[in-house]
Amino acid sequence: MSKKIFIAATGQDCGKTTTSLSLIHLARKKYKRVGFIKPFGPKLISYKGRQIDMDAALISHIYNLEDDLEYMSPVVVESHTTRQFLDGEISTQQLYEPLDRAIAVLEKKCDFLIIEGAGHAGVGAVVGLSNAQVAARYQAPVLLVTGGGVGHVIDSVHLNLALFREAGAEVRILLPNKLIPAKRTSALGYLEKAFASQPFKVVGGFNYSPILADPTLRHIAKLLGLQLHATDEQSLRIAHHLQMGAAATQRVVDLLQPATMLVVTSSRDELLVMLASLYHMPEFQSKIAGLVIPGLSPVADIVQRILKDAGIPYMRTTATTADVFSRIREDVSKIGPEDYQKISLIQQLAETELCFETIDALI
Repeated sequence: MSKKIFIAATGQDCGKTTTSLSLIHLARKKYKRVGFIKPFGPKLISYKGRQIDMDAALISHIYNLEDDLEYMSPVVVESHTTRQFLDGEISTQQLYEPLDRAIAVLEKKCDFLIIEGAGHAGVGAVVGLSNAQVAARYQAPVLLVTGGGVGHVIDSVHLNLALFREAGAEVRILLPNKLIPAKRTSALGYLEKAFASQPFKVVGGFNYSPILADPTLRHIAKLLGLQLHATDEQSLRIAHHLQMGAAATQRVVDLLQPATMLVVTSSRDELLVMLASLYHMPEFQSKIAGLVIPGLSPVADIVQRILKDAGIPYMRTTATTADVFSRIREDVSKIGPEDYQKISLIQQLAETELCFETIDALI
């Protein structure tokens, strides 16, 4: 029988998958057979001929878990699943059957099993498979990941605790994540005071890292559904800043910060030419991550040739500048299998920012 841990969160984008990646990396130093399962998969992709959750595919790819792939994403959710359930076409028991089989197999095969939830404690409740219900069914101790801060964290933790308690699941670890380094000690201290009467322990997670939080050019292209004109190396570059190219040309140049993604409308010939020319210079290559060129007006042929000659990464769309800028600004970058720099950094940081011995002792 394997040791189990259920990775939950107070909401989306707290860092569940980053935590799972880290725990697998650290657990492998102690346990021979470490497994992973995403019981309830709301974000489907096609991987190795299967429709599975994207996080299960990511973990399988990184840690070579293809032999367990059929068990790693047993319940997949499609757009019609909720309606089918409410119409009585499928039942909770039907959904639990493949999950029960997968958990049973992985418990026998593994010494340490990570069960990663989806979203907050109530996600999946509509079909009877909420995170709280799944954790309770398999008697898996819960590690609850939160964002950084104090007040908001306390409020969201109490909201989620109610659901876990109602289901009979036991939260043993609170992992505040994305902590501001200068405030880490203070924030953790206040959270320990706030939850001193609770039966779980507060364990510090990752500090906030722009490298982990910001998107690659490939991610932006995928987000916008655009073709990225760039080399493979350029496509993996991380854009740490986003800038609207709306000011005068010289002002746009003066405002450039390291690794800036610029949104420049297709009618700004002079600005596009200037940025392409600057890209030839090493000091500006470090500042210009790439371009998104929106607008209905076609890019002039000579400007197109200059962009190509400069080798500056760019993508073209007929969407409005405001739409492109807001979609990039509002997006939270997810880690993909090709994000080798981010994955490597997560594994390195895990060894210094996460105390696996403490987590392991509490489950």
